Amino acid sequence: MRENVDTRTRIQEIALKLFIEQGYEATSLREIAEALGVTKAALYYHFKSKDEIITSLAENRLRAVERLVAWARGQPRSEETRNELIRRYSDDLYRGRHHEIMRFFERNPTALKGHPMMEKTREQTFELLAFLSAPDAPATTRLRNAMALFALHASWFVLGDATLTDDERREAALEVALDLLRR
Repeated sequence: MRENVDTRTRIQEIALKLFIEQGYEATSLREIAEALGVTKAALYYHFKSKDEIITSLAENRLRAVERLVAWARGQPRSEETRNELIRRYSDDLYRGRHHEIMRFFERNPTALKGHPMMEKTREQTFELLAFLSAPDAPATTRLRNAMALFALHASWFVLGDATLTDDERREAALEVALDLLRR
């Protein structure tokens, strides 16, 4: 079982790398298999299509956000909860391959257009945003608090500077996000 998990993870990593470098449409399952050093049949054992690979990556991210939403539902609506929500979200973003998935979306905008995973991602984002502001909060507060969440994402695009480490990028984004929540 562990071998299957490791192989599956390797497939996801290599496929994502190739999708970003070459583009989703330009990358074939054969190229992914070759980069892994396995047969196409071995690749098919884990994933039948490129879409299944991308869906599996998106599902991993969705599960992480679902866990965060479940946690938030059990918390009081307070400044401490909002701050902790942002910290946990930041941890999840930097723990996984989320920034690579975001880069994939940026470079392959039509690959998942209309895909059910994109709608689920959108719904979960709005569910998270609901925990950051009261429904009757002024528009400026709702927007500022939403921008706190988006600041964590923007760090990969705005601070793409190769001289920054992931930790430095994360710390800068988290500082900005928490500052936005405090206003």
